[in-house]
Amino acid sequence: MRRTPEVTVVIPTRGRWDLLSTAALPSALGQEDADVEVVVVDDGSTDGTAAGVAALDDPRIRLVRHGAPHGVARARNAGIEAAGGEWIAFLDDDDVWAPRKLRMQLEAAAAEGASFAYGGAAALAEDRSWVYSLAPPAPEALASMLLARNVLWGGCSNVIVRSDIARRLGGFDEHLFQLTDWDLWIRLSQAARAAACPEVVVACIEHRRSMLLTTDDDIFAELEYVESKHRAAREAAGVRLDRRIFTRWVALGHRRAGRRFRASRLYLTGAIRDRDPGDLLRALAAPFGEGPVGWARRAAQRRSPDEPSELAREPSWIARYR
Repeated sequence: MRRTPEVTVVIPTRGRWDLLSTAALPSALGQEDADVEVVVVDDGSTDGTAAGVAALDDPRIRLVRHGAPHGVARARNAGIEAAGGEWIAFLDDDDVWAPRKLRMQLEAAAAEGASFAYGGAAALAEDRSWVYSLAPPAPEALASMLLARNVLWGGCSNVIVRSDIARRLGGFDEHLFQLTDWDLWIRLSQAARAAACPEVVVACIEHRRSMLLTTDDDIFAELEYVESKHRAAREAAGVRLDRRIFTRWVALGHRRAGRRFRASRLYLTGAIRDRDPGDLLRALAAPFGEGPVGWARRAAQRRSPDEPSELAREPSWIARYR
């Protein structure tokens, strides 16, 4: 009989064994004071991912294989279906966790009687040096904030959720590619109580193989789908979709991919549409590289009180992944 773990960690991956083996897997298997199983969903890899997982010979790991790629939403849903734990934690193959991430979130959820939990998040450069950290939003404001924009930094790798809730909500919407996490967080926040850890629990590596940088999908079409899907909830709450922040996020992807002039055009579009001087600064700075954009971002933050709160210090645990 298969054991019942406390948490199932679901890791979707395709053709990125070098990242999976040095980021997500060490993070999941290195969790302290938490009983975990790890479900790796191999979504059609051809780089030896399955053999690499098998070679680890760790009884906590199970492999679910797709012979051909079906997309990240279906891969995560396959992980949800296979999960044996009371809780499910999602982890992208290129993200890393604090060593007590799961325990801190389980304790926070227990203290609040919550069905899901999240924490602060950090961004790392491609060499895994720390760039910045963001504080988590307050649970009492989360449902309303998510209707406007995705405020759960760190993507899918931040959240831990009760398995029964994840299944009852139907998992991830397989019509989506880039915005699967945001859509599920909206539904989750409308259906269940949340808890937050003030600590930085996840770090995302900004690299050139990131989905945001490599996809050719029309991400603005996905935005319209999400807007339409949750329009009734948004209208009932009196919340407007924040297209400004979304446009900045897409422009960030173009910047990271070296498409500086496309980023500049998006910032300029936002500056004109929203009459936003911060985006005008970003548009002017983007063609000249990350240094000027960083200056523009800091200048804009001084003007905009709704920018996310940055934390001043690098979490010490990040150094273990370099």
